[in-house]
Amino acid sequence: MVKPGGKVAARAAVLDAAERLFSERGFAAVSLREIARAASVNVGSVTYHFRDKLGLLEAIYELHTRPINARRLELLGEARRVADPRQRLTAVLRAYLVPAFSSSNDLAGGGARFTRMRALLSAEGDPDAKRIIAEAFDTTTETFIDAIRECLPDAPREEIVWQSHFLLGSLYYTLINPERINRLSHGAADGHDRETAIRLIVEATSAGLRALAPAREPVGADT
Repeated sequence: MVKPGGKVAARAAVLDAAERLFSERGFAAVSLREIARAASVNVGSVTYHFRDKLGLLEAIYELHTRPINARRLELLGEARRVADPRQRLTAVLRAYLVPAFSSSNDLAGGGARFTRMRALLSAEGDPDAKRIIAEAFDTTTETFIDAIRECLPDAPREEIVWQSHFLLGSLYYTLINPERINRLSHGAADGHDRETAIRLIVEATSAGLRALAPAREPVGADT
């Protein structure tokens, strides 16, 4: 059982165990008893700190999303100061992606394990889990959608929303399954190469977003 550090150590052990189990099997399939056993604590310790599974899930999201959202908004503030709209769009997309590629030991990203957990929970469709996800990310995501619209004022907002949804899917799958890149490229590409992944996702997303904005005719062009 957890002893060194007392309640603080027990709380951290429960969070770590729950996140690992949720990332492997989803939210619904994991019981409080299994979490307690994996954390080497009793069930009473879990309910003391987190009340129930939803309280535990909220704590996991709070642990990761507060710093990742803060880092994203910090980078977004820098991106918005880029004068050229094309370069600004690249900077905005990088501001969204870079924190998510931080290592699992860096709370500013949460790493592949947290991303895998988010993907599984999204697929499960549990209404309470969906509410927690929405509360954690929707406000920041809307801010990024607005920043993209500033770069592409002629693009329909609803289609920017679609593209941002595709961007999230690219992020999820790249983080949780990098080995597929190695396998399909026969070792020529490294799925763990963060900078290459970020660059290629940005390039693909930028192209899709720019295609949404109708081309402007040159001033003075014949009509």
